[in-house]
Amino acid sequence: MTALIEIRDLLVRREKQTVLEIEHLSVEAGEVLAVVGPNGAGKSTLFLTLARLLKAARGTIHFDGTSSLNTLEYRRRIALVLQEPLLMDASVKDNAAIGLKFRGTPKAEAERRVAHWLGRLGVAHLAERPARKLSGGESQRVSLARAFVLQPELLLLDEPFTALDAPTRIRLLEDLKSVLSETATTTIFITHDLQEAAKLATRMAVMLNGRVHQVGEPREVFAHPADAQVAEFLGI
Repeated sequence: MTALIEIRDLLVRREKQTVLEIEHLSVEAGEVLAVVGPNGAGKSTLFLTLARLLKAARGTIHFDGTSSLNTLEYRRRIALVLQEPLLMDASVKDNAAIGLKFRGTPKAEAERRVAHWLGRLGVAHLAERPARKLSGGESQRVSLARAFVLQPELLLLDEPFTALDAPTRIRLLEDLKSVLSETATTTIFITHDLQEAAKLATRMAVMLNGRVHQVGEPREVFAHPADAQVAEFLGI
C-alpha cells in the first residue's frame, strides 16, 4: 500500500514547551487510523498540525509523496469534522454546500452531491430546516455530509462523537463505518474512547505525553501492549 500521509521527525512546541514529538508515523491510502490517548497526550496538537492550523518547529508531513503543497492546495484536498459542528445560521442544505460554493463547483453538481450525502447520512428530510433547530446528532450528521460532499482525499475527525448521547453515538458510528468502507476515504480519527477506536479503525496509534508509543491493528494493540504505559492506558 502507498502512504497518503507520512510524518517524519515532527516537533511541535507551544510556549517554548515541546508538546508533540513524532519520529515517524504513516497513514496508508484508504485506511482509518485512530489516534487514541488520554487528555494532554498530544492528539489535538497532531490534529491541528495535520490541518495546518498549527506550525511545527521541525519535521515534515508528506501528503501523497510531497511536502511542497501550499496551504491552499493542501486544504482543498482534505476535510475536517470537529467535536462542535460549527454550522452557519442557514438551512441544512446550504450548510452542506458551503465548501462546494467556495470551490466554485457548478450548481447542478453541488446540488447532486448535497442531495446524495444528506440522504446517505440520514438527514435528507431536514434539508430545508434551519441548522439552529437541529439536535446534536443531526448537526454532526450535517457536518459529516459537508465533509463528504468535498470528496476529500483525507478526512480528519477530532472527537466528533464526544458530545453525543450513547444511542445517538452508536448509530452515527455505525453509519460512518459503513460510509468509510464504501468510499475508502483515508481517515485520521482523534479520540480518547477505545471502543470507538476499535469499532472504526483499521489501525490504532496510542499517544502518551506527546509521543506515539505503539501503532497496530486494534486487536494487536490490546493483546500486546508495547510497554507498561500503554497497558495502563488500555486498562490491562
